Amino acid sequence: MKSPTHTLSATDVRAAADRIRPYARRTPLLDLEIDDRRVLLKLEYLQRGGSFKLRGALNAILSGAPDDHLVAASGGNHGLAVATAASLLGVSATVYVPTTVPAAKARRIEAAGARLVRHGATFAEAASAASGAAARPGHRFLHPYDDPDVIAGQGTVAAEILADAPDVDAIAVAVGGGGLAAGTALAFDGEGRVVAVEPEHCRCLHDALAAGEPVDSAVDSVAASATGASRVGEIAFEVLSEHSERAAHEVSSVLVSDEQILRARDRLWEECRIAVEPAAAVAFAAWLAGQVPGDRPCLIVCGANADWVAG
Repeated sequence: MKSPTHTLSATDVRAAADRIRPYARRTPLLDLEIDDRRVLLKLEYLQRGGSFKLRGALNAILSGAPDDHLVAASGGNHGLAVATAASLLGVSATVYVPTTVPAAKARRIEAAGARLVRHGATFAEAASAASGAAARPGHRFLHPYDDPDVIAGQGTVAAEILADAPDVDAIAVAVGGGGLAAGTALAFDGEGRVVAVEPEHCRCLHDALAAGEPVDSAVDSVAASATGASRVGEIAFEVLSEHSERAAHEVSSVLVSDEQILRARDRLWEECRIAVEPAAAVAFAAWLAGQVPGDRPCLIVCGANADWVAG
């Protein structure tokens, strides 16, 4: 593999934490026992905007020019995060989404004050249109995961986990484009394992690690609106592949089925009365299946932007 070109480190995550602290919620940890096993849940679905994505959006906006018009492309959560962050910071924003965006996410993006544009059937098509729109003067494209400031911001989730529970030795995260997983690896800084979990048919990181480089992957899952990137981010891949090659194998990639995801989502409701979108149950599904190692694991429950019903 080529030498990494990124310059991200745990220092960037710490700086991001200081930068976003006035705006982002510090979400709680839930310590519980399920099936005679103890596990921690990081309740990030309680974040403003309903997902961890607000952290990366805030850090990227605060790290850039204050007067840009923001343009984002999203399957839903990043768009809502950008809309929410823009509202908090007094910045205008336009969010491009595919026509398949869940109604709950589209509705919340508009309610947060952003202009919503539906374009194309996939995230890639929406992102292409957004990139073109952002080329205009005074506009800035805010990538959902392939941006160093976004990745550093997402790493603040893990930084909070480790501050509140220093004995955590494994953190499991759902993977879309890889930003949260990469940020988590940076925050851990060699002290524990990151378990990057993807649906079986939304597996861009898994395929990239197998190929040794980012490659195009199919997108077909009940969790696709949040984990539906067809290609892992270049920066995230550099971070994760570097960490996965270390002797301790800090990053491991695992897959779960849609059936496991839906069962895990319903189990979160049954056990904890936690109502989340399917992607937020991906890490829990891996833990239930025994795919998350460690004596003190933590699972990031990452988002709740769905019109959710049990069953």
